[in-house]
Amino acid sequence: MLTRHLAATGVLAASVLLAGCAAAPDAGGETAGSDYCARMVTNSGGLEDRSFNQSSWEGLEAASDEFGIDVRALVSTNETDLAPNVQQAVESGCEFVLTVGWELADPTTEQAAANPDVHFAIVDELVEGENIKPIVFDTAQATFLAGYLAAGVTQTGVVATFGGGNQPPVTLFMDGFVDGVAHYNEVHGTAVRVLGWDKAAQDGTFTGDFEDINKGKTTTEGLIDQGADVILPVAGQVGEGAAAAALERNALVIWVDNDGYDTLDASFRPVILTSVLKNTQDAVVQIVGDDIDGTFTNEPFIGTLENEGVGLAPYHDLADRVSPELQAEIDGVRSEIIAGTIEVTSPSAP
Repeated sequence: MLTRHLAATGVLAASVLLAGCAAAPDAGGETAGSDYCARMVTNSGGLEDRSFNQSSWEGLEAASDEFGIDVRALVSTNETDLAPNVQQAVESGCEFVLTVGWELADPTTEQAAANPDVHFAIVDELVEGENIKPIVFDTAQATFLAGYLAAGVTQTGVVATFGGGNQPPVTLFMDGFVDGVAHYNEVHGTAVRVLGWDKAAQDGTFTGDFEDINKGKTTTEGLIDQGADVILPVAGQVGEGAAAAALERNALVIWVDNDGYDTLDASFRPVILTSVLKNTQDAVVQIVGDDIDGTFTNEPFIGTLENEGVGLAPYHDLADRVSPELQAEIDGVRSEIIAGTIEVTSPSAP
């Protein structure tokens, strides 16, 4: 079980970042006497995406602190940077390369096959290879709890979700959210509706990218116009637009990947009900440590409620919106999921 707890920090500016395929400067996270080094390649969302790039980098920085190793990030600003950056990471001579997101699946697979002595890990994508370790999360388990929570606090009887793209790491969140609302309705005899996602059809509302904040705002305004007062955006930076719309229109947001209360601008704190957490930081530290120890394997790391790889963040300023009775129910549902009494399913489950 993962036991480290890393706070989201603002240390990104203190670390060396490589934009596109720029050559690495001499300064960085290098520790004298350390021969081991690791490189990370972001997807096109960039490093400070308030999402999995940022969480993955925080994990690699924590590994640098814990093990005294040299770590650097190669930042992809568009799709044309992806393959060259993975190649540059390999050419650095480092033993370990961390890539982030489905966009990097093909470059990671190609470089891993060509460089069997380098160990790779990829976040949020199941990729096969003798020297590739997928880091994936059964986020449907945690969003099941988030859906139950949303159904319990809605004042309109309508909640909503939308994604950046119709991709398994996105729709996995949405499946769990819909099922959590349905379970609340079953328990309470209510009829809370979910806008933005049809699990049976595996289709719903998508903005088409993970960077255009204005699309997130417009999409959320449309959902609020239809009555939604709790919204789950699964869209990286696009979700900031959802928070902006919620702030203006008296709605609430459930963030994803990391604690939005900490990573988003403080002005959004009044509307962040909770966040669906992926404990990427601890997973990265553990996997780097295993690699240093010589125990690296290609067996996927799958974050679950049981191993604390996924979960819900605190309610922070909105704790008074969650009654003790509702919290007790959520705790009970969590225990039932871990025990297998409640089975959370999704076509996108890892």
